[in-house]
Amino acid sequence: MMNERIQELVKQSGAEWDDKYHWYVGNETMKKFAELIVRECIDICRSDDWEDQRGWGKMYAHKIKKHFEVER
Repeated sequence: MMNERIQELVKQSGAEWDDKYHWYVGNETMKKFAELIVRECIDICRSDDWEDQRGWGKMYAHKIKKHFEVER
């Protein structure tokens, strides 16, 4: 079974479910879903849990943004 947060992101992307294991998407929906996951990763890197005096979280957030060419 999928993580609840992933299920929320799938719904936000506009995918349609036929049951708890299968969902149907078009190209644009898949792109939106991927972008939502990348943005979630960026947010985690920027969270207080990841941040320290060396700025590791911000560095990783920047690397993820650059790699996936996502604006945040």
